[in-house]
Amino acid sequence: MEYDVLAIGHIDKGRVLVGGNLQTFAGGAVYFGGLVLCALGLRTGILTRLAPSDLWLLEDLKIAGAQIFPIFTKETTAIENVIPDPNSDQRRCFRRGFAGTFRPEDLPQIRARVYYLGTIITNEINLAFLQAVAERGPVALDAQGCLRKLVGDELVTDGWDWADEALPLVQFLKVDDKEAQALTGEDGYKALEILGRKGPQEVMLTHRDGVSVWAKGEIFEAPFKPKSLAGRTGRGDTCFSAYLGRRLLGDSPKEATRFAAALTTLKLERPGPFRSSLDEVYRLLDDLYS
Repeated sequence: MEYDVLAIGHIDKGRVLVGGNLQTFAGGAVYFGGLVLCALGLRTGILTRLAPSDLWLLEDLKIAGAQIFPIFTKETTAIENVIPDPNSDQRRCFRRGFAGTFRPEDLPQIRARVYYLGTIITNEINLAFLQAVAERGPVALDAQGCLRKLVGDELVTDGWDWADEALPLVQFLKVDDKEAQALTGEDGYKALEILGRKGPQEVMLTHRDGVSVWAKGEIFEAPFKPKSLAGRTGRGDTCFSAYLGRRLLGDSPKEATRFAAALTTLKLERPGPFRSSLDEVYRLLDDLYS
């Protein structure tokens, strides 16, 4: 079987505490990102690890047309996000469950144009698994989980011990501003250039105000213009998958950056995954760039 993208990562049986109000949700990069890839019309497979009793977390992806490849475990990964101010970019994250590290033998016998590793938690993947994926084809990596360390139950952004071995295996890399700083000691353009020299052909950096992409020596930028941050959770997953999807559909890095920022803008205004129409994205693009 052939797919455009095989998205690999833990589904998150998560909770978010926003300004004192508790919400429960399905989450994780493969959830937020997978729904974007399906909305773009791409043939999408989802490889995830979870407890059998939590298969309901995958229902939205199945309805959207994704093919699910579940690996059953004793428990499902669960992350609690604490966001004191709904309009703030600050949050604290706590581990409440862990579905275990992916193994090379978890990979289904399928082919994909790109293998999208959407990591969200410490030890979700290791170098052996990344190497096994890279042997299959081009790798897109959201490095969030690789940079998360456990301090008690809290997940904090820190260094990545095996980054120098991993990054040459990656074609598309995504980090946020804090992760870029932890990886390189720099921010902004300098961080993008340093990461680009380590192997990836294209590097995305997301931050509160928008997205920057380094692509083979050039840098492209586009802003987020949301009316609120009600849909803050899943911002980076949405943006990276939108960029990756549009690149697979033939957009240039500049076009894909603008499209990803516009789609993410609409997602940021509403809790949950991207639910708007592509027509809304195109109208916003026209407003911003025509």
